[in-house]
Amino acid sequence: MSSLGTVAIAAAIAVGLGMISAIGEALIISHAIDGVTRNPEMQSKIQRMMILGVALDESTAIYAFVIAILLIFVLGGRATA
Repeated sequence: MSSLGTVAIAAAIAVGLGMISAIGEALIISHAIDGVTRNPEMQSKIQRMMILGVALDESTAIYAFVIAILLIFVLGGRATA
């Protein structure tokens, strides 16, 4: 396997981990909706915690995306075909 192929696999793994973050976001939102339906008077508190959770989870996806871009452009430029 060439080193360019290794960089491509590493970038694909980083993007895959970023995609898993979307599943986490969906779980956070669905559980927040469940919480609001069970206890409507806590909506503002649940909504604040949900937004914080989604922001933290989204930062994980952004980090994975940045790592994939760095792998492709920095290591990909140095790799031999």
